[in-house]
Amino acid sequence: MACLLETPIRMSVLSEVTASSRHYVDRLFDPDPQKVLQGVIDMKNAVIGNNKQKANLIVLGAVPRLLYLLQQETSTTELKTECAVVLGSLAMGTENNVKSLLDCHIIPALLQGLLSPDLKFIEACLRCLRTIFTSPVTPEELLYTGPDHQTILFNHGAVQNIAHLLTSLSYKVRMQALKCFSVLAFENPQVSMTLVNVLVDGELLPQIFVKMLQRDKPIEMQLTSAKCLTYMCRAGAIRTDDNCIVLKTLPCLVRMCSKERLLEERVEGAETLAYLIEPDVELQRIASITDHLIAMLADYFKYPSSVSAITDIKRLDHDLKHAHELRQAAFKLYASLGANDEDIRKKIIETENMMDRIVTGLSESSVKVRLAAVRCLHSLSRSVQQLRTSFQDHAVWKPLMKVLQNAPDEILVVASSMLCNLLLEFSPSKEPILESGAVELLCGLTQSENPALRVNGIWALMNMAFQAEQKIKADILRSLSTEQLFRLLSDSDLNVLMKTLGLLRNLLSTRPHIDKIMSTHGKQIMQAVTLILEGEHNIEVKEQTLCILANIADGTTAKDLIMTNDDILQKIKYYMGHSHVKLQLAAMFCISNLIWNEEEGSQERQDKLRDMGIVDILHKLSQSPDSNLCDKAKTALQQYLA
Repeated sequence: MACLLETPIRMSVLSEVTASSRHYVDRLFDPDPQKVLQGVIDMKNAVIGNNKQKANLIVLGAVPRLLYLLQQETSTTELKTECAVVLGSLAMGTENNVKSLLDCHIIPALLQGLLSPDLKFIEACLRCLRTIFTSPVTPEELLYTGPDHQTILFNHGAVQNIAHLLTSLSYKVRMQALKCFSVLAFENPQVSMTLVNVLVDGELLPQIFVKMLQRDKPIEMQLTSAKCLTYMCRAGAIRTDDNCIVLKTLPCLVRMCSKERLLEERVEGAETLAYLIEPDVELQRIASITDHLIAMLADYFKYPSSVSAITDIKRLDHDLKHAHELRQAAFKLYASLGANDEDIRKKIIETENMMDRIVTGLSESSVKVRLAAVRCLHSLSRSVQQLRTSFQDHAVWKPLMKVLQNAPDEILVVASSMLCNLLLEFSPSKEPILESGAVELLCGLTQSENPALRVNGIWALMNMAFQAEQKIKADILRSLSTEQLFRLLSDSDLNVLMKTLGLLRNLLSTRPHIDKIMSTHGKQIMQAVTLILEGEHNIEVKEQTLCILANIADGTTAKDLIMTNDDILQKIKYYMGHSHVKLQLAAMFCISNLIWNEEEGSQERQDKLRDMGIVDILHKLSQSPDSNLCDKAKTALQQYLA
């Protein structure tokens, strides 16, 4: 049936194609080159501003013929140029037009055209390429993107060739040169370090950028110059305390956030400022007290207001459709501002209805707004004070748990990271989160293919298990399953392994809990401990593992699992004599817990360990230059003398 339906649809499209459209395409095949040229010129005039005509010509196969003529060595430069102009005009139609052009492999043909010695033809090819690459349907990988491509451009002299264009008499040329530098410098230390030392007419490039972000320059130029300096700073080429950042770039970006600016300027200004200050606490403090920025950002959520100054209906319609971008930018900037400083976090939270706005943001339809809202919340959740007050007052955990039920990975990573903070022992949200089924959810995250989600899942469980009741620990072990626990202990990601060891350590705390867990899972846990101590792991991993053994040794009945396992005892003995003090200390804790006098069976344990040569090692360690290790060894020896 599907094949039968296809014919009338195709016929209906073709039936709309007028005779004149056919005529334009037919002329492209004329044997007379002059008539072909005139046909292309006539086609150019026919398609300007006429989307229907563009679609007709594409359906009739004009694109492959135009590309053929454009690439033919026998075609005159004038004909090639006119073909490029027509193709550029077709690209300015609908997104389907662009898809059709891409299907005909237009990009390699246009790039080849850039090798021509004729400037008019090169310009026509570049205009067409620009139109195609500004379309959302064009895959970015078709042209240079990413660090490798930045380096290719850099190695081919892009910096030197573009630098002199900054002094061009044409504003458009200066702007395009600036935009090139911002793209080249983004997250690229090699390019950024070079830009710092480039001279243009005897003036260093950063000085030229500073002049371009002065108030008397066009806003577009101010913003792009600020981006160049921001990217160079983030790449480590300019210090964060340099005057060109503190006194010029930062204030310029704050100015862009004011309500006098257009929507896209406010968005770009806030997002660039967020990126600039993200890793630097001093810049965060300066930004927070510049031009009442924290209060200014609150206006991003009130846009457009009922008394909006926008009289242009088209502009108002555009801004209404893009108002979510303002909210996204504000959340991003608030997240950067509150990343480190407690006072700034307090100011942000005390801004009118801020917590309500973030909570609303968590359920917005736009994924980007939801992600920015979660990032903002995560930044604010680093505050112990706010976890105890504002986060509890607004029951933030409820919408967060909802977000965690069904979200893309990029949101899940930040949301689960924030859940780790809400599950800290002093957080009032811990209890209600536990009651809402968090254990199952987090155990599910530990099975994710994404290492960041596995880390956050196990990290949150580790926080949950800290000083928890026996019931919660039992729930975690039941939901996680011993099979999954041991899969995590052999995870290739070091962070996952470390957090899993942290979880085990928290589960095996307080004697009744240690004995209970070891009575049901002792064999598997001892097996896992043995494997890790025998494996090729770093000092931190082995230290954590020995601390788990020390916890087991602190149990009443659990001790026997160590004392009856000669292999484990030999490993403890080995690590007592290790070259690394951290491992010696951790092994010492195991021994101390095993020989403690006041506990039943201590004499038998002491005798067995003496026969193994442990007392001799303790004597040696009591002479250690490390005071901590020396003290622990002396304390242990006293247990033998008591």
